[in-house]
Amino acid sequence: MVVVNVGFSHHPELDWLWSVLVGGVLALRDGAQRSWGHAVLLWMMAGAGLSFWLGNPAVALASVCAFLISESVDWLVYTTTQRPFAERVWRSVLLSSPVDTAVFLHLAHLWSWDLFAIGSGSKILAGALISLSLRKQSLSQQ
Repeated sequence: MVVVNVGFSHHPELDWLWSVLVGGVLALRDGAQRSWGHAVLLWMMAGAGLSFWLGNPAVALASVCAFLISESVDWLVYTTTQRPFAERVWRSVLLSSPVDTAVFLHLAHLWSWDLFAIGSGSKILAGALISLSLRKQSLSQQ
């Protein structure tokens, strides 16, 4: 989260790259939640603080708000879906990515349908690749 926020603060023209990285973060936070439980929220708050300190505070605020809202969607899907881990990751990323993108672009005053499509699409692609990797790993362990 910190790398993405600071990177976007200094190089917003690489929005597609930051979106791909966020897609990975959206998928990997399910693993973090699985490993650390609610303690993962402490790491998120530390990342938010670093983002404010090292990057553009307006970008950090938009990112933190988007992340909290999309994390709520992600948590709800991940927690209530009684499916295999890889499928829960996929479903949570599929639903939280558009929410994360829309909230961030709106709060950062960067809204455009093009950026929404690029941001959501790249996050979903990254989440799909991670979910497929998790599914493949799960099948090879059986």
